[in-house]
Amino acid sequence: MTEHRAVLAGGCFWGMQDLIRKRPGVFRTRVGYTGGDVPNATYRNHGTHAEAIEIFYDPTVTTYRDLLEFFFQIHDPTTVNRQGNDMGMSYRSAIYYVDDAQKQVALDTIADVNASGIWPGKVVTELEPVGDFWEAESEHQDYLERIPNGYTCHFPRPDWVLPKRDAAE
Repeated sequence: MTEHRAVLAGGCFWGMQDLIRKRPGVFRTRVGYTGGDVPNATYRNHGTHAEAIEIFYDPTVTTYRDLLEFFFQIHDPTTVNRQGNDMGMSYRSAIYYVDDAQKQVALDTIADVNASGIWPGKVVTELEPVGDFWEAESEHQDYLERIPNGYTCHFPRPDWVLPKRDAAE
């Protein structure tokens, strides 16, 4: 079994985890903090880190591109440091790539999202190499499974799907 890793930030990590964990080919997820300045980040002290999700998936079932397309469907990538009512650097949109191949897929996907016009503005999602990922406290893991009516600002937008690319691409 081949397992690949993706790290994404798109606002409150609970909602992203709840939706992404259900995708075909996703083995497991965990929420945490990345992309910032505080070692051993915690909920109470995460400095400039973003709330993020770490995803382990089977690339023979789902591709990195598939994950990114879904990521752009479930959060608003056009707002700086904000998702819904959540505001601040913790809630920014960011892709943390693990290698050059992921970086290129992310650049292509961002270009396709911008060209599609499915969002009313241009994508402001940050694109950075992955760094340390500090796992969030246990009360934040699997939050919406334990508290099904808990807060989230993430939801699938079925009409906001990128047009399919040619098979040759």
